[in-house]
Parts: sequence; C-alpha cells; structure tokens
Amino acid sequence: MRYASGRTRDGGRFATHGLRYDLVGLHSVNARGQVRMRLQADSLPAAHLACAPRGALAALVEFTDITPVAVRDRVRARVTLSGRLTRSGQDTGADEVDLRLDAARATLATPETRVRVGLDELVLAEPDPLVVDEGSLLTHLADAHRDAVTRLTRLADPWLLHGAVRVLPLALDRHGITLRCEYARNQRDLRLPFPAPVRKASQVGEQIQLLLSAARACPKRRHLPARP
Repeated sequence: MRYASGRTRDGGRFATHGLRYDLVGLHSVNARGQVRMRLQADSLPAAHLACAPRGALAALVEFTDITPVAVRDRVRARVTLSGRLTRSGQDTGADEVDLRLDAARATLATPETRVRVGLDELVLAEPDPLVVDEGSLLTHLADAHRDAVTRLTRLADPWLLHGAVRVLPLALDRHGITLRCEYARNQRDLRLPFPAPVRKASQVGEQIQLLLSAARACPKRRHLPARP
C-alpha cells in the first residue's frame, strides 16, 4: 500500500473545525497507521486543538495520488482517513507542535470504485518498494522509451487499441505497470502484470524486458501515433 508507512510520496490535506490545510512536507504515516503532522505552534489547528474538549478534535486527512506523467485525468486515487486529532506529546520545540490523527475510518477511491479499507489492513500493509522511485521511472519511460511503450501495447486485446490516439505509462508498482490508452473523448487503462514481483527499483528494467519479449511474440498491432 502506497501510504502504509514512512513519508508519503505525494502531498495531502487535512480538515478540522471547518477549515482545510495543506500538508506538503509536514506529515508522515507510521507503522500503526497514525498520521503525524508537524505544524507551527501558532497555527489555527494548534489553537483549535488547545481549546478542544478533552484535547481532541474530529478531523480527516486526504492523500491524492497523481501520476507524474502528463496524461488526462492524472488523479489515480484518493485515500481518506478520518478520526481523532490530538497532540502527540513529542513537540519539536517552542515554535512547532506535533499532532497525531488516530484513524477510525479509511476509504480508497479510484476512478472506477470506492471502497472502505479495514484499519487492520491499513496497519498491516507494507509500502510498495517503488514508491520513492516510481516518478522518475515513469517519466524516463515516457520521455526516453516511447517505442517500448508502443511495443507493450501488443499485449493488449485488439479492441482496446481501436481508436486510441496515444498510450502513456500511468502507474508502476511491485506487481506490474499500467498504461493509459487515450481516445478522442475518453480513456482506458491497460494493466500488465510482471512475470515476478520486484523488490527494488533496479529490478524493474528486467521485468519490462520480459514483457517486451512477450510482446514481440504477439501479432503486430497497428502503429500508435507518437506522443506529441
């Protein structure tokens, strides 16, 4: 799971007391699924929390997962955690406070579906090993290996490519790569599982080559236009 622990790859927002705040570079998610936020001591959230009954506020945090490649509809998913916001007791100094959100509910929304994630699943999930390197790997593939992306489309069913004007890499994780097929008015995604899961970024190239080898054995499809 991309947000299971450690620093999240993308920024986020949290809302409490009717107000919303950006969390870019100000938060982390620990192994217990708790969101830690480091804010200025004179910030409005800190002030509201200081006056809150029993030292807690209802709050939610939302993470938006955006592909680094310039495709249509770049939002791949949104993760929302809602629960109680408190002081963690680990303030870093007089100018900052450390807040903690203990989640009571978690949801995952994608363009296709919205599901509730069990808190035990959230706590036990491990971060994907490509979470730090995915952005650079995808942009390199899109910018320097457009011919390879085109060859990978041979693994798709022919109907998926009918009317497609371009195909770009959308997502990459330990289990495979997802391509975005764009048409004149809409788009569809093509998921290509790796022959074997990867454990680190250095193994991605080998798995892509195995997919390309499988693609070469497939009948040729029509040539897709290069990305403008």
